[in-house]
Amino acid sequence: MHVKLSAGMVAAALLLAGCSSSNSLTAAGKNVRFVEEQPGKACTLLGQAVGEQSNWFSGPNGEMGGSMRGAANALRNQAAAMGGNVIYNVNSPSQNLLSSFVPTASKMTGQVYRCAK
Repeated sequence: MHVKLSAGMVAAALLLAGCSSSNSLTAAGKNVRFVEEQPGKACTLLGQAVGEQSNWFSGPNGEMGGSMRGAANALRNQAAAMGGNVIYNVNSPSQNLLSSFVPTASKMTGQVYRCAK
């Protein structure tokens, strides 16, 4: 019984640590920028990307300024992995009235482009 209890506590600790961590920017993700104007002809649309960050345990204003920053970092990392360097038309479908009161996961989507520098 003691072994089962200890194994359960270790599993719970790992779960809490994994859920509360924030997405960090990769070296390539740091080179991706958000834009408000649609990219021009010098840019190629690569597709849609999604960034998500759980904040169930850290709360809506947890580590590193909240889970929206973690979702933005995940979005930039995914865009870089796709070969992009610009994200346009970003929205946050997860942000609603409920997320103001209950710590729900944050999600951001955007169109990824590769633009000449």
